[in-house]
This record gives sequence, C-alpha cells and structure tokens, in this order.
Amino acid sequence: MAPKSFFSSLRLLPKSASSSRWLFYFLLIGIIAGAGAIVFQVLCETGMRFLLDQLAGYRPDTAGGETPLFAHSETIFNRWILLFLPALGGLVSGWIVYTYAPEAEGHGTDAAIDAYHNKGGVIRPMVPLVKTIASAITLTSGGSGGREGPIAQIGAGFGSYLGAKLGFSARERRIMLAAGVAAGVGSIFRAPLAGALFAAEVLYRDPEFEAEVLIPAGISSVVAYCLFCLVFGWGTLFHSPDFTFNNPLELGPYIVLALVLSGISFCYVSSFYGVRDIFRHIPLPLHLKPALGGLLTGMVGFFLPQTLAFGYGLLQKALFGELGMFLLLFIAFGKILTTSFTISSGGSGGVFGPSVVIGGCLGGALGQAFQIFAPAIAADPAAMAVVGMAGFFTAVSSAPISTIIFVSEMTNSYQLLLPSLLVCLLCYQFARRWTIYEEQETNKMASKAHAGDFFVDILQAYRVADLQDQIQTVHTVPETMSFAEFKEFYTQTNQEYFPVVNEKGDLTSIFSISDFRAILFSPHVENLVVMKDIGTSDLITTTLSEDLDTMMGKFTRKNLESIPVVREDNPNRLLGMLRRKEVIAFYNQRVSEIGRTR
Repeated sequence: MAPKSFFSSLRLLPKSASSSRWLFYFLLIGIIAGAGAIVFQVLCETGMRFLLDQLAGYRPDTAGGETPLFAHSETIFNRWILLFLPALGGLVSGWIVYTYAPEAEGHGTDAAIDAYHNKGGVIRPMVPLVKTIASAITLTSGGSGGREGPIAQIGAGFGSYLGAKLGFSARERRIMLAAGVAAGVGSIFRAPLAGALFAAEVLYRDPEFEAEVLIPAGISSVVAYCLFCLVFGWGTLFHSPDFTFNNPLELGPYIVLALVLSGISFCYVSSFYGVRDIFRHIPLPLHLKPALGGLLTGMVGFFLPQTLAFGYGLLQKALFGELGMFLLLFIAFGKILTTSFTISSGGSGGVFGPSVVIGGCLGGALGQAFQIFAPAIAADPAAMAVVGMAGFFTAVSSAPISTIIFVSEMTNSYQLLLPSLLVCLLCYQFARRWTIYEEQETNKMASKAHAGDFFVDILQAYRVADLQDQIQTVHTVPETMSFAEFKEFYTQTNQEYFPVVNEKGDLTSIFSISDFRAILFSPHVENLVVMKDIGTSDLITTTLSEDLDTMMGKFTRKNLESIPVVREDNPNRLLGMLRRKEVIAFYNQRVSEIGRTR
C-alpha cells in the first residue's frame, strides 16, 4: 500500500470510535518508534564493531543487559588511531547534518522540546533520518554522547509526521510528538514507565507535568519497549547487586552527595554551553566544526579512552565496585570535557547517557571516600553510584520524578528509592538556575503551546458577580422618545451604549453611537423617528452567574465593547452595563497575582 493511500485509510477510521482511533495511532507510534530504536541500536553495534574495534582496537565494555551482536576483531589497540577517529566521525556526521537537516545537530531532545513549545509539534520528516545516521557515526567513532537524544527525535519525528499527514491540530500533533519521545526513550533504555514520565516532565523547568500526554506516552512506550525487547532480550539495561537501605545515618552522606552533584552539574552545563559559544565564534564552515570537536575529544581519549563513546560498561563496573576512586573521578571530569567537545561543537548525540555515567562515577567515588573517612555511616559505594546517576541527571535536566524511575528501571534498584528521592529533590532545588535543555520553558504559562489556555481557565473560574462593583448604572431611553429629544439628552451624557425600555421599564432593545450616526445630520426626520426604531431587539445580555469566559465570547462575537447585565429571575430587567475593558483588566490583575505567588 502506498504511503498516501495508507494515511488516507487512517483518516477514514470510524469517527464514532474516537477512543479506538486514538489507541490505534498511539500503538502505531509505539511500533514505529520501537522499530527505530532497533535500527539505531543495530547501527550503533555495527559502527562500534567496524570503527572503534576493527580500526582502533578499542573495545569498550557494555552494560550487563546488552549482548554484543558481533564478535571482537583481532586488531591491536592503537591510541593514535583513537586520537583521530572521533574527528573523522565528526567530519562525516557534520557534512550529513549541515547538508540535509541543520536542526539535527546537538542533542535531539532539545529539538523535540522546541518543536513542542514553539513549532506546533512539527518536525521535518528528514530530521529523524539524518539524526539517526549522524548520531550513529558520531557515537561509534568515539564521540561522547548518549542514545536518548537521537531516539527521542526519531520517535518525535514520526509522531509529528503522522499527526501532520492526518491533518491533526497543533495540540494533537504535540501529543503525538510527546508519545514518540516516550516510545523511543522508554524502549532503548528499557524503562517504559520512565519514558512516559520523561516525555511529560522534561518540557518544563518548574515541577510540572504535561498531563494530557501521559496516557498516550505510556501506551506508545509500552509497545515500543516490548518490540525492542523481543529483538534484544528482556531485563534491565544494567545488572546490579541487591541493594538495601536500612540505616537512616546513611542519609548524611547522601545529602553530601546531593551537594557535590549539584556543584558539578553547574560545571557540566557551563562547560557544555561555554564550548558551544566558543565554537560559534570560530571562523570555520559549520560542517567542519564537529571534526574539530572530535579532534579535541580524541585528545582527551588518547590519555583516557574510558571517556569515549557511551561509557555504559564503565558504569556497569562501578555498580559492582570494580573501579578505583581516582579512576572514577578522572572518568567523570573527562566525560564532561568529551561530551562538551562532541555535542557542543555541532556533533549529534544525547546528553542523558553521559550524564548518568558522570553521576554514577561521582557517586561511586564519593562512596569510596566515605568508606575511608567515615565507615560507620558510609553507604555502599555502588549504591551511591546508582543514586548519583539519578541525582546528577536531575540536577542538569530539572526532571526529578522521571529520573528516579529511569534509574530504578535501568538498574532494578527499587530498594534505593528513598535515598534517590532525597538526593534528586535536593539536586532539583540546588540546581534550579541551570539546565542542559535550553528549550525547556519555565512552566505552562510561559509556553506558546498553552497560549490562551490560561486566559480561558482564569475567565472560567470567575463570574460576572465578581465584577459587580464594575457594573455601570446607565440612563435608559424610552421607546417613545423622539430622536430630537434624544439629541438633547445625548449632549448631557457620555454613554456609548443606550438601552431602550418600554413603558413598564422592561429592556426591549439597545443601540450605540454608531447606530444613529446616519440620521444625526438629518433634521427633517428627527421628529419622525423614535428610539424604538433605532435600537436592535437582537439583544446580547449577561447575568451575574455567567462565567467571564462565556461573556468574553459574547463580546468578541459581534465586536461589542459593553453588554447589558440583566437580572437572573427577570431577563428584561436591566442592572447595568459591563464593559470589555473592565473584564480584561480583571483578568490581568488575576494573572499578576498568580505570577507573584509562583
């Protein structure tokens, strides 16, 4: 079936089964994102085998839950090839990115966040394809990065593409984009719940969730996870000991860990964006800058190869206490440099992977230090490595809840939820002023995706009665008053709208200045015309119990500036007039009050 026919048939799914249609769409996003994760994983495995292994003889360890697809080559380790290999990868990936999709450079999660907030959920179809190829080349030639950025953009790209092809609204496209992010991230890290929470939480720096994406993201994430695991096996990404937490005194070292992680997270974010700013001022063509970044990465890797590529194997060793304290520290700070050089120069890769490696190494090193200097209260260094993974990424991402679940699912370390919760929340508080995701909005009020939402929400929360003191008492005009008499009356008032009443005082019509302008200069008819002839009986009124959102709709329907307020029990009895500018001023005051309390 041709793609055009396929999408046409999707549009014809029965409208009566709306929930079923949406369920089908989210299942489809999960299938495509899961397939994308499988392809990306295969590309990474293939690249590692033929670039790092066969060319340089470097064979980084893998996470315990990953089984290599290829046997190792017989190539002898060569540091000099390792020095230049990341530059070669940067050159090729840079040419691909800046030739076909410049927006695919950097870490893809930020691009997905930007598309959600500012682009109506639109990602060009070319971007996921370019991102997949460029990231695989960058990461398997020794560049330091993670998988979450590329796979997030792959899933988000398909969700956006599907929404666009089906002619969905911007809101619906954003939901499908977020579902794609969750599916990609949840599958490749084998953390489906965390993937769904991450897609809803990472959009904002304040502790907010995009609630409407949680269920779609969860459905897509579960499907993608199952598909990925059918190919690469079930189980967690990392193997870990059976950790326990049963000594409250250990919370002391964990608090110190939170302080350390927060401080180093500032260094990491400053390095990441400081390097980016330097590269922006280097007078080189854009496609050559990732090659220069790769060369700097290779220089670090020449002396410390452990800082290249993914680093998950090192983290696996740290979880079993197989690495010394000083090596862990060297890896953590070296990884900050190589990640900054690789991605901030324009290379393509994610930041989640390097962040958890850095955090795990810092946690493991600090745990070993406590074993030496305060063994009575020291936690297991490997347990501190797990908590360090969660705390450090929280500090750089402002996403504490999803990160806690991420690390728990990746390591099967649910017994450490309590210290993880403490450390992550402290890191979030200490590091709120910086983030690795520049495109995060502060909160929903700052997001273009929700432009107008709060206007409606606030107006729906208040009634006309809340503005009772703003309702103006006005002079009514009898139906039988002649226009000549009205002209005399008009000179003594500054009203713009004139309610017309009958002999019983009931409101029958209304007119404005513009309605009588045509006969204002026709003195030969002013004694013949009465005000009943001028007013319109198609009345638009409001009552004290009506919400302000409904009332604003009445203002805008006929571009009115003032509306009569009538009694609830007798809609013919006028209480006064309420102007549009009073309602808007009331709204602005409420928004200002909300802003002061946030």
